[in-house]
Amino acid sequence: MTPTLRRRWRVALTAGVTAATATAVAAAMSPTAADAMASPAPAATAQLLTNPGFETGTLSGWNCSPQDKVVTTPVAEGSYALAATPSGGDYAQCAQTVAVRPGSTYTLTAQVQGSYVYLGATGTGTTDPSTWTSSASWAPLSTTFTTGPATTSVTVWVHGWYGQGTFGADALSLTGPPPADGTPTPTPTPTPTPTPTPTPTPPGGTGAFQHPAYLMPLDNSPQSVTDIVQGSGEKQFLLAFVLDSGGCTPAWDGDPAHTVAADTTVRADVDAVRAAGGDVAVSFGGYNGTELGASCGGPAALAAAYQQVVDAYRLTRIDLDWEGDDLDADMAVRWAAIKTLEQHDPGLDVTLTIPMTSVGLPDTGKDEIRQAIAAGARIDVVNIMDFDFGLTAGTETDAAETVADDVNTQLQALYGWDSATAWAHTSIQLMNGHTDQPSELFTQDTFTALLAFAQSKHVAAFTYWDVNRDRACDPNTEHRWADGACSSVPQNPWDFTRIVTRYTG
Repeated sequence: MTPTLRRRWRVALTAGVTAATATAVAAAMSPTAADAMASPAPAATAQLLTNPGFETGTLSGWNCSPQDKVVTTPVAEGSYALAATPSGGDYAQCAQTVAVRPGSTYTLTAQVQGSYVYLGATGTGTTDPSTWTSSASWAPLSTTFTTGPATTSVTVWVHGWYGQGTFGADALSLTGPPPADGTPTPTPTPTPTPTPTPTPTPPGGTGAFQHPAYLMPLDNSPQSVTDIVQGSGEKQFLLAFVLDSGGCTPAWDGDPAHTVAADTTVRADVDAVRAAGGDVAVSFGGYNGTELGASCGGPAALAAAYQQVVDAYRLTRIDLDWEGDDLDADMAVRWAAIKTLEQHDPGLDVTLTIPMTSVGLPDTGKDEIRQAIAAGARIDVVNIMDFDFGLTAGTETDAAETVADDVNTQLQALYGWDSATAWAHTSIQLMNGHTDQPSELFTQDTFTALLAFAQSKHVAAFTYWDVNRDRACDPNTEHRWADGACSSVPQNPWDFTRIVTRYTG
């Protein structure tokens, strides 16, 4: 297999997938069961915001950045509107906390104007909504959410983006059932003075992320996450891959039928993993397809695209898997965007995945790290693809260990770390069974030997590509050399995943 074909199956769409247009459906609002018994009439819909269009001529009712003010022009409706200018680490948020009814559906709308204007809510008790647009003229934004069974208040917000000019917001509205007890919406202090810090993305799971297994949730005949968790014990997943489906639009495998904004399938997988006590990261890139950094144009647009994915899945971790022509390309744009993302989400862990050579990091990988350092962007973990570099059959364990040792020396030189620190920032990634190189074969024994090596070095993580392949191939069916849905070696289900989950750091 030539190098140009390496890992092509990683992002190849499964044959026969039918594209479907996602349609948003507004959920009917109804009172709780207890309320229904007391009164058959549904709860009335009300405007819950105080001073929603800033028509008092002040910021009364809102908790806003010092960069925010009320103006008489431009306005979308009435006589006044909000004008806000992001500056430095302040993205000029204006927020209001309101009382709500548990288990009810609400609609949040606004008229906005400017580059990268965001509208959303936090504290919903379910999936916190977020939407955005860029428009030189006034444009509508709208999103909906359903409160959790114990939620009695939410915070709605509007803000801009770092490095962008002044944006406008007007005619905000939050409609839905009023609080169950009829109490008025709480009103914040009319004129707050402190600058709010960026609201961190709501966290997903908790605990270490030491043995995440890659999973393609929509391709290569994915197993259900419930079956994976129950069968292997693995509760940590790197979901692959998000690419551009056109116009800087994040989508799974770059497929317009599976945009992140309209996704429900992967979101359900994420919820199932977290319900089992685990967590996920999302991997951007892969060997094929159009990476977002190559198409979004500039750092602000790219950061906004990454942020959309972080918000959609409430991520605390992302993986940047730039391969082939994407490695060592568009670096200034990418790392400026990552720096912005890290400023907005200071708790976000960032992993850079790099293909290996027989002497460790390729020059293109070193260039990526140098650019990140120059841009002031943080790489928490360097994930080395410790396979596919053409090693000799029968030497897989020794060769993989040698390459990892080489990377350790290279990271010491790049960052000025000692050996132990470099290992603590290194993740070792394997590939089970037949790799894309005909000379390479990683068996269960290979994985077990390299697990011991990883344990001895106390690396940041021990992972592999991928769960989709953690099963024997059907002997009655012809398979590719490195099949995307089976390992091409004799095995029981979950053999490789069970080995990886034994890593404890």
